[in-house]
Amino acid sequence: MASIKDVAAEAGVSVATVSRVLNDHPSVSEDARTRVLAAVQTLGYRPNAVARSLRTDQTRTLGLVISDVLNPYFTELARSVEEEARALGYSVIIGNADERPDLQDHHVRTLLDRRIDGLLVSPADGGSPGMLDAARAGTPMVFVDRWIPGVDVPVVRADGRTAVRDLVAHLHGLGHRRLAIIAGPAATTTGSERVEAFREAMAEHGLPLPDAYIGQGDFQAESGRRVTEGFLDLPEPPEVVFAADNLMALGALDAIRARGLRVPEDIALAAFDDIPWFVHTDPPITAVAQPTGELGRAAVRALVDRIEGRPPQSVTLAARLVVRRSCGEPAPTPHSPVTNRSTS
Repeated sequence: MASIKDVAAEAGVSVATVSRVLNDHPSVSEDARTRVLAAVQTLGYRPNAVARSLRTDQTRTLGLVISDVLNPYFTELARSVEEEARALGYSVIIGNADERPDLQDHHVRTLLDRRIDGLLVSPADGGSPGMLDAARAGTPMVFVDRWIPGVDVPVVRADGRTAVRDLVAHLHGLGHRRLAIIAGPAATTTGSERVEAFREAMAEHGLPLPDAYIGQGDFQAESGRRVTEGFLDLPEPPEVVFAADNLMALGALDAIRARGLRVPEDIALAAFDDIPWFVHTDPPITAVAQPTGELGRAAVRALVDRIEGRPPQSVTLAARLVVRRSCGEPAPTPHSPVTNRSTS
């Protein structure tokens, strides 16, 4: 493997000149710069990133701790984070918390030990001691999707309240009156916000929301299956099940089908967090869609602003309702598009 001394010898310059070229220092002649870059290409030289980080106190690396890598929403989020970071000259190391605060802290500690320049976190279960300590210690950090009230960290998220209100109005317009929700963890901001938005929208239409129609899930498919089974066992089951995330919706669909019931003929189903799979289910599932790609890109830009000394800004984007056919909607005509109701 070629060293910086080999590059200097090939280019006929000093090691210091090679270093200045590689660090884009202005005090190098164009001739010397051309010869150094040609030598780097010829020898296949790769600068030592660890050594460079010790000199510059930067690794050009970001950490991303997501709540559940198996959730397609977070998979898409991670992809957009990686793409935007690469475009800005950063690499990304990803840790999967699996909705566990202890794993979240493990990844935060590991990433900080690797001298990352900044951290993107979607907090699991309302946060964890290690992550909170890192935030309070001034580690460049941005919360994405979820956040922790009272912690002074920029937040990049989607506002789903209007989209949930649109969903309830849509269901009411279809004639549904008994609506139930599979809620996410109350300790997460997304879990509590979605159930509160649903409750408010129900009240706007004069619809009751009895405790029996609020099932506690954990953003995992098994909890969606379990809660839906409980709804179906009620003396008066709901007409609609609204799952507050996509995995719980898939679990709900499994439970409905296991009873030999049909969607939407026997019971309707809607979800928060649209995913590509939902257009391929039978019937396609009506869902609230978040601008996942833009959330990831905006989160990276905010974190890089913080790292590079610019004031970072919190960002709130709008979710929207995507109407399909899982709630009793009429089948589209051959040339009619799926309805997208923007909440912006």
